[in-house]
Amino acid sequence: MSKYDIVIVGSGLGGLECATMLSKEGYSVVVLEKNHQIGGNLQTFTRDKTIFDTGIHYIGGLDEGQNLNQYFKFLGIRDQLKLKKLDENGFDIVTFDDDENEYRYAQGFGRFIDTLAAQFPSERAGLVMYCDKIREVCANFPLYNLKSGSQDPGNFKYLDQSAREFINSCTSNPKLQNVLAGTNGLYVGEADKTPLYVHALVINTYIESAYRCIDGASQIARLLTKSIHAHGGKIMKNAEVVRFHFDGGKIRYAELKDGRMIEGDNFISNVHPALTFNMMEEGMVRKSYRKRIQSLDNSISVFILNLVLHKGTLPYFNHNYYHFKTEDVWNQVDYDLNKWPTSYALFSGVNSKNPGFSDGLIMLSYMKFDEVAKWSGSFNTMKYDSSRGEDYAAFKEEKAWLMMNELEKKIPNIRSLTKSYYTSTPLTLRDYIGTVGGSMYGYTKDYKNPILSFISTKTKIPNLYLTGQNLNLHGVLGVTIGSVITCSEFLGNKYLMDKIVKS
Repeated sequence: MSKYDIVIVGSGLGGLECATMLSKEGYSVVVLEKNHQIGGNLQTFTRDKTIFDTGIHYIGGLDEGQNLNQYFKFLGIRDQLKLKKLDENGFDIVTFDDDENEYRYAQGFGRFIDTLAAQFPSERAGLVMYCDKIREVCANFPLYNLKSGSQDPGNFKYLDQSAREFINSCTSNPKLQNVLAGTNGLYVGEADKTPLYVHALVINTYIESAYRCIDGASQIARLLTKSIHAHGGKIMKNAEVVRFHFDGGKIRYAELKDGRMIEGDNFISNVHPALTFNMMEEGMVRKSYRKRIQSLDNSISVFILNLVLHKGTLPYFNHNYYHFKTEDVWNQVDYDLNKWPTSYALFSGVNSKNPGFSDGLIMLSYMKFDEVAKWSGSFNTMKYDSSRGEDYAAFKEEKAWLMMNELEKKIPNIRSLTKSYYTSTPLTLRDYIGTVGGSMYGYTKDYKNPILSFISTKTKIPNLYLTGQNLNLHGVLGVTIGSVITCSEFLGNKYLMDKIVKS
């Protein structure tokens, strides 16, 4: 039986990045992945020879000198990524029913201000105030700025400030207020919960620069895998961990579903914290700690409509759409079922073989897990194929039709352009990605109780550490910073950040 210095459970971005960093430093590392395909939200899938992304539709902060660019350089993958920069004059476009205007988010803060000020000429001062504050908030987080420093949330400012109230303080114009919050699907914006710092950290990185992955985001997982193998690390697929076994208060083995036992000195879980602690017997951690982890609210899930288009029929659009039926972008989570979808996001894939046309569209709208709860007892993946029945198929078809009705308003001939379509529900995300209830971004952040949802990488188990979107912040950049926090427990934060900056 092999023994490893580090056993990592889950091959999402955080797990792969931890494995890359630690294997480069000489640790013997194994990554255990329950699925056949690695990558978590980095996964892609193909339908009718068309590539679709699971969860990563565009990435920010990748220009020279920017944060994610430097982290990816250190990981050894930046120069190998196949990327297409989104429209610098409007990478995200916010639109509303009964309003023919398109409100564009431009790249670069100067261009961002100028573009929106052209549509809101009396609001330039408010836009300048907004951008200045965004950068001020971001400057408060050391790792976001490629600096070593304490990750104790008690040292951070702005945790208890509302994103909505901040935006409204910059402008009294209701339309501009909604435009500035119009991409809040990137963090599941909720009026009474979303903190200013979440809005700022997410929006800032895309305003700095925004890119789409050519032929899908799974290339990130492939490049990290290559690096892990090059440094002696190992990745085991179809290796689902079902139980941690303890010896002297520490984890000694991870037991796999097929009975194999993987021994390690230290364990890093890239799995949702609540699911992580379900892998151990009662009594291994205090009830209060387990209860806190398991009682935190998770963000809402989504329904996804993936459209395969007839080749060469829809010109590629180099931006994303965030559309709302009403001018209230903050209350989309508590949607009226009879009016669903009340909002959606729309993304186009970019194909290296035919870059001038879109061969597939991805359309997302919030969906509560309650809508699919009647089928929650089922489990369905490529490896464990289990039909959910005709009523589930009818449910998906009805939802797809409603989504198509909305999309037809933006692209009037979309039905004739569509060759086939495929859907994903909260159950799909739960089963493939392993999130609780198919949650998009893990734990919900709440400015009224900010410390509650901050999860430390160190657990009450001496040799168990956490990483992933629940640790720090979701998204490619947030998870990358989270993996640095996790690896700092082994390597030291200053040592690691010095290497990252000098890479």
